[in-house]
Amino acid sequence: MNFESEGYREFLELFSRHVETYLGDIDLVMHETVSDAVHVDIHVVPANEERPYIALITSGMSDLPMSVPDELDEFKYAELLICLPPDWPISMEAFQDEKNYWPVRWLKILARHPYYAATWFGINHTIPTGEPVCEGLDIAGFMLVPPMVSEVEFFELEVSQEKKVYFYQLLPIYQDEMDLKLEQGADALWEKLEEHLEIEDLINPYRASVCR
Repeated sequence: MNFESEGYREFLELFSRHVETYLGDIDLVMHETVSDAVHVDIHVVPANEERPYIALITSGMSDLPMSVPDELDEFKYAELLICLPPDWPISMEAFQDEKNYWPVRWLKILARHPYYAATWFGINHTIPTGEPVCEGLDIAGFMLVPPMVSEVEFFELEVSQEKKVYFYQLLPIYQDEMDLKLEQGADALWEKLEEHLEIEDLINPYRASVCR
């Protein structure tokens, strides 16, 4: 997409209004200067009294369609978000440390993954990272879930009659949690998560595994 085009400006206006309606004011946009496959920017919504968490949301992933099955054609456009504790360091200086930057890095990696791998993302899909997300953190991957920290209307943005964009939240999970989901299904993992954790725990990547 031409990022100076009228079409892109119209999308960005819709996107920004949608995010700010359901999550809060966008405080910062981390623009990419070099992109491949798709141009992915990260929008930062700081914590507020109503929603005590930081939200990082991609824009640009939905520029290209994912390779969804024919019967799921409606769901071929997506964006991603991750939520972090309210005291998570958000600055260019803080991002020099990978322990602060990894959520941004993985948003960018996963926003491009469907195009490199000719695949698609949907609710309850699990994505192994294949490597530690950062040193000292045993997160083994992510499960894609509907946004847990907003009204249900945030999940879907109608851009036009031909295009709807769906927002999926990245839920960091441990290897034993991923194994449970793969062996017994998403409902089994959700039962464990809901039994042990509140939302503020779920968005904390330093939480304990619910399978231990």
